[in-house]
Amino acid sequence: MNKITDLFKIKYPIIQGGMIWNSGYKLASAVSNAGGLGLIGAGSMYPEVLREHIQKCKKATSKPFGVNVPMLYPNIEEIMKIIVDEGVKIVFTSAGNPKTWTPYLKENGITVVHVVSSSVFALKAQDAGVDAVVAEGFEAGGHNGREETTTLTLIPMVNEKISIPLIAAGGIATGRGMLATMILGADGVQVGSRFAASLESSAHENFKETIINVKEGDTQLTLKELAPVRLIKNKFYQDVQQLYEKCPTKEELIGLLGRARAKRGMFEGDLIEGELEIGQIAGLIHEIKPAAAIIQEMITDFETARKEINNFDF
Repeated sequence: MNKITDLFKIKYPIIQGGMIWNSGYKLASAVSNAGGLGLIGAGSMYPEVLREHIQKCKKATSKPFGVNVPMLYPNIEEIMKIIVDEGVKIVFTSAGNPKTWTPYLKENGITVVHVVSSSVFALKAQDAGVDAVVAEGFEAGGHNGREETTTLTLIPMVNEKISIPLIAAGGIATGRGMLATMILGADGVQVGSRFAASLESSAHENFKETIINVKEGDTQLTLKELAPVRLIKNKFYQDVQQLYEKCPTKEELIGLLGRARAKRGMFEGDLIEGELEIGQIAGLIHEIKPAAAIIQEMITDFETARKEINNFDF
């Protein structure tokens, strides 16, 4: 048993990222039932929709699961109250100051994990009283850090600074990637893109098929003036780049982004005008599989790689 399996009372130190428009109760419960930690992605849910997903998840699994809450979204007070009222035991927070909600959650017996993109923010999260941090590298899909620090360099730097459990994220979709980050100092991993292309993901089939066709270099981090996000280079992405050529104001970028671009792309399947968020590791994802198969494949790959390392001769 390691620090992460002990903290969450799970079999494998694999956490499914709480991705907007991908992480409903079906995916969260499937991951939890397979021995990982499933997370419901609250960022794309109205409060009452979140309540419904929590209740359905409780019926679909007897194993631990959690909720991911991006703190930059509206209705945050109502969302946190629903989480407490529904008896959720694990919350991952991101995109905000961990001091804001950690005390409230901890007072209600909730294990709190905060997502960071630097060792500076990791220390702030530790000082705020969180139980663990997710250090997410530049490779990750969706909203990302401005620092552009890769997972390979971020994990050992964060590990050097903090004393609480460390979860690696960004560019991890295989057991070998999992082993690599754990050798660098992580206690477990958070996996997003690989689970976005799972049978249980709530993403549109068009988006899932796009993920498994992504190749190296097909994504890029953009929109740093608003909230940095890694996108597939579709027409919407190209429109953003064309606007950048005119040195746009922040307001002009907001105007182009408009409303519900992410929902349009990932949930409704508009591959042209929608926002398609995925990590660089999508280039290694070639098949849509059940969440349980993904976890077993990662564990098998992890064990194979670990044995290979033991046979290295220097």
